Amino acid sequence: MSETETDKEFHRGLRALQQGNSVAALTFFERAFVLGASPVYSSYLGFCVAKERGQFKKGMLLCREALEKEPDSTVHYLNLGRVHLVAGNKQEAIRVFREGLARGPNQEIAAQLNAIGTRKPPVIASLSRKNLINKYLGKMLSRLGFR
Repeated sequence: MSETETDKEFHRGLRALQQGNSVAALTFFERAFVLGASPVYSSYLGFCVAKERGQFKKGMLLCREALEKEPDSTVHYLNLGRVHLVAGNKQEAIRVFREGLARGPNQEIAAQLNAIGTRKPPVIASLSRKNLINKYLGKMLSRLGFR
């Protein structure tokens, strides 16, 4: 198949993913990857493999390979972060998303971070976040509208 057909498969996968159909997207990304492996194809394939098949290690590996080849592409950070989220590694996902934003602007990464939410700093910085004083003082100030 020609390169344009490979691109068509990839773009079909993107459309399917945007419509929330990651099963169909997985099929399209697999075809595009087989026809012409590129970092972008492997990055999206990594996310879909992790999400639909639960193959988190394979998904992370594909995304990291893409990052090694194109370290400044924010799309790879987006997909690697999504793999971490699907795998239940929220802290690592946040770290990857922030690293991606440091490389350049990406609205999808910003939307993912907003969806996850951020925690406010502890009320008393010298105490740990888990300290009972910090916990209850934070809750109380929040209810009073001061936080």
